[in-house]
Amino acid sequence: MSVAALRRTAGPHIATTLDVRSGFLSPEDASGADAVYFDRLGVALVNVDPRDAARTARIRSAAVENEARILAVEPERYVHAYAPPRKAAPPKAESKATWGLQATGAAASAFSGKGVKVAVLDTGFDLKHPDFPSRSVTAVSFVKGYKAQDGHGHGTHCIGTACGPQSPYHPPRYGVAFGSAILAGKVLDDNGGGADGGILAGINWAITQGARVVSMSLGAEVTVDDPFSEIFEAVGQRALAAGTLIVAAAGNESDRRTGWYAPVGHPANCPSILAVGALDSKMQLGYFSNRGLNPKGGQVDLVGPGVDILSAFPMPERSARLSGTSMATPHVAGLAALWAEAHPAATATEIWTLLTQHARRLPLLATDIGAGLAMAP
Repeated sequence: MSVAALRRTAGPHIATTLDVRSGFLSPEDASGADAVYFDRLGVALVNVDPRDAARTARIRSAAVENEARILAVEPERYVHAYAPPRKAAPPKAESKATWGLQATGAAASAFSGKGVKVAVLDTGFDLKHPDFPSRSVTAVSFVKGYKAQDGHGHGTHCIGTACGPQSPYHPPRYGVAFGSAILAGKVLDDNGGGADGGILAGINWAITQGARVVSMSLGAEVTVDDPFSEIFEAVGQRALAAGTLIVAAAGNESDRRTGWYAPVGHPANCPSILAVGALDSKMQLGYFSNRGLNPKGGQVDLVGPGVDILSAFPMPERSARLSGTSMATPHVAGLAALWAEAHPAATATEIWTLLTQHARRLPLLATDIGAGLAMAP
């Protein structure tokens, strides 16, 4: 899809269209347009009053009449950060490195993610965190009325796991790709919520910035019968073609203690987005971790450490322990950065293949863990 195609098909119903070619458009500027077109994704976000059913119907009708130009029209979803309660105790000896870095081999790897850009799209980042004084950090907000500073904590924790320092002031080490460059995109507000439009804007920006990995510990609940988003699947495919691997949390809606299993959530249920489930330090599934249940798509591809995870947190706390597929996802994203450094000429699809080929096999169902526990090179 192109902005010209959008104007040809739905032009009578869209007065102003902004074409995001720079990779970044402030949410304040975007809110004033009838449509925003993300050129790297081939996706447009059209602002329609939900009470204006007639205008919505006209735009859908235009899309159907011009199906060769427009793949799909979908309503914007509301997504949230994936993280169960924070109270937790250290699961094992962590004097030098967290159990997650030990389990994945990241603590002993010869690679640091040097020269690799990792984008974490979440609640932002504590830009004054004392463990990151000399790191390359580019931070922008895609949420109207919010700056990139993290007022929630979830984003800082995820960035800490994916890209935290080799030697934090207070041990243990908690970051996987300590040599990587950090792209912090705020796509969720300080309550941990956001919408598809901000995520699409963040992905478009990350690709434009040259990110080789995008980590998204966020999502929306789906049912077993829900199809995956055609739009996010197309975005996942275009990201892979552009050299960017998108890694997303499988979701926390299950309760394995009572025998309840929820399917992988949106957008991790898209086949071209790598879906991550969560393990504990005993190599068992986190009770909350979702399962690949949907026959229409939505498998778990890999698992990562996701229970009782120590990482950075906004000051004055400095660090905190959290659990969730949110915590497993940045482990895998950081490991992808290590593989990208180890194989600088590898495509994004090849990085995905390296992660799955070298995963640690476990005596658990493939619907729960995919290829297994992601490991460092």
